[in-house]
Amino acid sequence: MPFQKKNQTRLTVLSVFMIFVLLLYAARMYSVQIIHAAEYTDKNDGAASVRTAVLKARRGEILDCYGRQIAVNRDGYNVVFNRAYVKNDSLNNVILTLIKLFEKQGVKWKDEMPLNMTAPYGFKEGESTDKLISKLKLAHYATAKNCLDAAIEKYKLEDYTPDEQRKIAGVRYGMDIADFSISYPYTFAEDIPTELMRKVSEAGFMLSGVSVEVVPFREYPDTSLAVNLIGTVGPIFAEDWEEYKKKGYSYDDKVGKSGIEKWGEDYLRGTDGEITYRIDQNGNIISSEVTKEPVAGKTVMLTLDKKMQRRVQDSIANTVKELQSKGGTAVAGAAVAIHIESGKIICAANYPTYDSAILGKNYEALTKDPVKPLTDRAFQGVYPIGSTIKPAVAVAAMENGLYHVGETVNCVRTYKYFDDYKPNCMHYHGPIALKNALAKSCNYFFFEMGKRIGATRLTDYFKQFGLGVATGVEVDDSKGILKKADSNGGGDTLQFAIGQLNAFTPLQLCNYVATLSNGGTHYRASLISKIVSYDMSETFDESAPEVMNKIKISDTTLNAVKEGMLSVTEDGTGRAALGNYHIKVGGKTGTAQVNGKADHSLFVAFAPFENPEIAISVVLENGASGFAAGGIVKDILDAYFYGSGSADKNTVPFTVLN
Repeated sequence: MPFQKKNQTRLTVLSVFMIFVLLLYAARMYSVQIIHAAEYTDKNDGAASVRTAVLKARRGEILDCYGRQIAVNRDGYNVVFNRAYVKNDSLNNVILTLIKLFEKQGVKWKDEMPLNMTAPYGFKEGESTDKLISKLKLAHYATAKNCLDAAIEKYKLEDYTPDEQRKIAGVRYGMDIADFSISYPYTFAEDIPTELMRKVSEAGFMLSGVSVEVVPFREYPDTSLAVNLIGTVGPIFAEDWEEYKKKGYSYDDKVGKSGIEKWGEDYLRGTDGEITYRIDQNGNIISSEVTKEPVAGKTVMLTLDKKMQRRVQDSIANTVKELQSKGGTAVAGAAVAIHIESGKIICAANYPTYDSAILGKNYEALTKDPVKPLTDRAFQGVYPIGSTIKPAVAVAAMENGLYHVGETVNCVRTYKYFDDYKPNCMHYHGPIALKNALAKSCNYFFFEMGKRIGATRLTDYFKQFGLGVATGVEVDDSKGILKKADSNGGGDTLQFAIGQLNAFTPLQLCNYVATLSNGGTHYRASLISKIVSYDMSETFDESAPEVMNKIKISDTTLNAVKEGMLSVTEDGTGRAALGNYHIKVGGKTGTAQVNGKADHSLFVAFAPFENPEIAISVVLENGASGFAAGGIVKDILDAYFYGSGSADKNTVPFTVLN
């Protein structure tokens, strides 16, 4: 019995000891495998390293002043090579397998090699070969054959057919210029059809390193709305890659190329996320983790009213087509509307325009179109503005004490003051004062005003009204043409006074009318309302009206000029379009001479007369006479005050911008 007890005691002690040892071992294993796993992995692998890859952020949207969508995102499918999973010895075969799969579906893939796709393999017309020759380390005089032979050797393509060699080489070259690596995946094809996406996914076992990724793509719900202003996004050009790379872009990123898309790139871009890979010394992935979530870009809200923009675009198109159907020569046009007390642009319409959805397909034809649909006429079209300048001339005369309300000028048609230039008025008006001179657009009256003011002083007033100077608008525009006065003699002086020799944009013309009708405050023209978060929950920046300068305009001058512009629409050259309009409108028609072609038709306006809210300018190229543009002015007024365009007198007007 004592012996048994002794043995039992020993067994108990031994059991406790073993349990203790096991607990220590378990604790050690937990420490190694869980707590210090990364540390011991690094030690075990010796050359373990960390690499990061980009997770794409969604581009911010572009909205109108009411939050209606103009530029948005949709999800599509890209086929991507991920360097972390690519096996070098099978890369060429994987590329060829993928190419054959695409060919069966009739879908193109990216190929940036400037060599023809089929024999004989010459250089592609119009494409630079410098980067290709440099990458292949050839002399600058290398031929297309030299380049292809070097690519075959570099990418080890000797065992493939000539056709296969060219196709695989194109992809391998694209990988080279895109810095294909774990940090920079390579996009083989973009926005592929859903059916092809399924086939690529199903063939995954044959496509080592290839994946299908869901990627946001830019989309424009109305593909012809304000396209010149909104602009486009596109790939980073090879020659620009190094600069964009410094800013943290990937080679396959899309960037703003023009318009608001370009202006707002820093806002719209967003912040990409990161996925972190741990790689052993053999290049195998040990682990991966999303270490930074992507943040969508900010959304840009414009001052444009989307519905009004569409209405005005359609109005210009319909007017041009109607004039043409009646034997007219009108070919194009533009219209701008501005909120008078802020400089905010409510609409900026062009005709003809283009469809952004098929821009790439039609680009060459569009560039060769003699009517130039790619031109933003509203902001970049430069036109002599004819008699629409006369209200500004009247302001200059009155503010310098050179004309007084009630004074008449005797129009005898031919103005004979200067020996070197004796122009004619269109009619014999006899004694005529400012109000009727504006209503009847008497050139003789304004010849006299121009003589009194002088070309030099007229030029200064034009600048104050924003004519011939930068508007400050966010997208590309023209300063117009403001001729330096050679002298205060007949030619320049009299031509300046009736809107010839100088030439300005519809945007400048509209902003000038806004400045005049509000009493002389010249605001910077602007398209941007505010910058908000992608979900619109937070406002980061809100545009405030910016005063460029103020013009001294007395109440006496302002009232006299405005009364004259009201007379234009009630009794004068603008009566046909607005004579019976139920809101009082101030306006001025203009007919600008064009060498060898029909005159341009222009119309400017502001409304309501008593308390102006909106300024308008319309230009019809080769529209023949000022009143031809009047119907477009009426459509803009209907859209602004009545929304539906019904012009129902019982409808309560609304204001687009507060």
